[in-house]
Amino acid sequence: MPRDRYRTELDDLRDRVVALGEAVLDQLETGLDALESGDPAVAREVIDGDDAINDAYLSVEADCIDLFALQQPVASDLRFVAASFKILTDLERIGDLATNFGRYALAEPGESPPAVDAVAIGREARDAVEDALTAYRTRDIELCREIHAGDDRIDALCQRASEQVVRDLVERATGEVADDSWGVERVLDDVSRLLLTVRDVERVGDHAVNVAARTVYMVEHDAELLY
Repeated sequence: MPRDRYRTELDDLRDRVVALGEAVLDQLETGLDALESGDPAVAREVIDGDDAINDAYLSVEADCIDLFALQQPVASDLRFVAASFKILTDLERIGDLATNFGRYALAEPGESPPAVDAVAIGREARDAVEDALTAYRTRDIELCREIHAGDDRIDALCQRASEQVVRDLVERATGEVADDSWGVERVLDDVSRLLLTVRDVERVGDHAVNVAARTVYMVEHDAELLY
């Protein structure tokens, strides 16, 4: 019976990590919706939802600590618990980034903000997180490697978006340097916010890769994707 209970606790841990991941995915989608629509109600929804994510994270983290302390797992079970413990941190940080999107959405844009579709890139990053969560749940190593390879595309899109934002600022400043009617402060606010948004989108993708890497370590005792 004690051994059966131990296996059940491990299965429960996996299920709770996945449940947290699904809640984070919902938060991330809501944050991206807020950015796209500029709806303050949607923005506040994602901001207000962060406390529930943090509470769930701390609860599942405590489960991991209990398993370490009380069950003293070894070999593959130890890797599973350790990987899950680290994945929790990545999921919680993705939740924080979703909250950032809500805060950015509350800022009032200028009359003509730089034309960068950070939301579209964000949805690619969200898909990567969803795939990483599936890989963790199903122990799918091939999917982990696809996530790792696909991150180069997200990085490249973010790099191009950042360059476009800066290029737009330079063009405005060059073309209207003698005329303050373009609203320097408003434009700088837009640029700063968009650069932060693109940076956070890239970080979402990085956390997806982290989840995939920790899954590879969990299944194969191979840290190749961790570096």
